[in-house]
Amino acid sequence: MAAPTPTSEPDVLIAGDTAKWLKTLADYPASEGWELSYVLINGTSKITVIGTPSGSDHLITVAATTTANWVPGDYTWRARVSKSGEIYTVGSGTFKVQSSFAAATLDARTHARRVLANIEAYLEDGANLTAANYTIAGRSLQRIPMAELLALRDRYRAEVARETAANLIARGMGDPRRVFVRFGGNY
Repeated sequence: MAAPTPTSEPDVLIAGDTAKWLKTLADYPASEGWELSYVLINGTSKITVIGTPSGSDHLITVAATTTANWVPGDYTWRARVSKSGEIYTVGSGTFKVQSSFAAATLDARTHARRVLANIEAYLEDGANLTAANYTIAGRSLQRIPMAELLALRDRYRAEVARETAANLIARGMGDPRRVFVRFGGNY
C-alpha cells in the first residue's frame, strides 16, 4: 500500500528522491483548465516544475532522476496558476535540498562539525600535522594565537550545539537547550 500523497510543499527534499504533493486550489481547479507551476530559485539554480490535473486538484510529481541533479541548498519557491493568458501567484515559501548519500563525499559532516573536530585535534596534539595544516578563514591553524583558537573553538561548539538542537526539534524530540524551572514551597 502506497503512502498517502502530501498536500503541501516539502520543507526538505533529498536530491535523488521523488518529490510529490497534491495541491488543492478551490479558486483555480485543474478541472477548469488552470495549470499550476512552481519556480524554484537559489544562488545558482532556477527550476520550473509543472503540475498535472488530478480531478480538481493539481498533482506535482518530480522524478528522482530529475531531483538527483538539483544543487543542494536553500531554495525560494513561488507557485503560480495560469489559464488563457491569466496568471496569478498562489503561494510562496522556502525549502531545503539536501544531498543524497549516493552523491555525498565520505565526510558528510557539516562545515561546523569538521572545523570543530580539526580545532580540537590540533589542541590535543599541536604536533599533529594533519590538523595543523587545515585553514579557517584563509588562516592556518598553526599561525592562530592560542586565545583566538580557543575563541574559534567556542564559536564552533555553539554552532554545532545549534545544529544538534535544530535536528532534535525537527525530529519532534524537543530543544535540549531549554531549561525548565519550577518554584514552589513557602519562603
